[in-house]
Amino acid sequence: MIRRRVLALAATLPLAVLAAGCSSGGEPAAGPGRITIGFSAWPGWFPWQVAAEQGLFTKHGLDVELKYFDSYTDSLTALSTGNLTANSQTLNDTLSSVSGGAQQTIVLVNDNSTGNDQIIAAPGINGVAGLKGKRVAVEQGTVDHYLLLLALEKAGLTQSDIELKPLLTDAAAAAFVAGQVDAVGVFAPFTSTALQLPGSKAIATSADFPGAIPDHLVFDAGFVRDHGDTVQAVVQTWFDTLAWIEANPDKATDIMAKRAGVSAADYRGYDAGTTIFSRERNLAAFESGDTPAHLDHQARSIAEFLVEAKLVDSMPPLDGLLEPRFVRAVAAS
Repeated sequence: MIRRRVLALAATLPLAVLAAGCSSGGEPAAGPGRITIGFSAWPGWFPWQVAAEQGLFTKHGLDVELKYFDSYTDSLTALSTGNLTANSQTLNDTLSSVSGGAQQTIVLVNDNSTGNDQIIAAPGINGVAGLKGKRVAVEQGTVDHYLLLLALEKAGLTQSDIELKPLLTDAAAAAFVAGQVDAVGVFAPFTSTALQLPGSKAIATSADFPGAIPDHLVFDAGFVRDHGDTVQAVVQTWFDTLAWIEANPDKATDIMAKRAGVSAADYRGYDAGTTIFSRERNLAAFESGDTPAHLDHQARSIAEFLVEAKLVDSMPPLDGLLEPRFVRAVAAS
């Protein structure tokens, strides 16, 4: 969403540093002290801004520094290098990090992309088959790159049939509007930028590939092992935030649209393209299965894709990647 990038330019911008919270009994919450949670420009992750502004972390005795990243890739690097406790990121990118030796654990499904990742083409290109021989900008190694390859395969093409222009997502959208490339792979809210080119249109979206782009809250695996109570409180905060958003839709939209840098009306337009996962959807996703709706199946499929596309050198280990106990505890309560 995508949310996904290549290494690094922008500095992190701390948006909200929440004061140390107390439990309902007034005593400081036991745990590791301040934790840092990263997120970046994707509709499925903007609810964290609501949690910060409405004091929902504090409600659960959490001392959280919420960090917003202009560059999604910088957030991936920050988690992998120990500069974040947890990060909002895609399954693809988590698997890439794990393949590189990072020890990370998925504890929550934030959402699935159901249309907000798009391949957008200039006027005169009416389908993915029309990309043959064309210049296509995308952030290499990200989920929009993955979406592009899925779409090309469905159309009987491969990456070698196009001229790939690797650019950071914001730069890719700008290059497309400037006429420097013929098509672009981007995610909301950068889809709005790309579609400013008169006559442009989406020729493939994540809605065409259900379940292919799930987004998660990912912790350092050692932190999950040592501080399960804190992880549980963060997961509970997420579901409390979703409940607050449902009860206060207009105020929540204003908060999230401001963080996204778009109007509230534009933000509402992203709703159908990002499916936020309820507790029930989380429980179902963490169950083992053999369809794209099941995370273990999707993880195997994406891992195979990463190897075949030569985006990683070897199959990432999947043991310990998925930890459903925190979602199950919320559902049981």
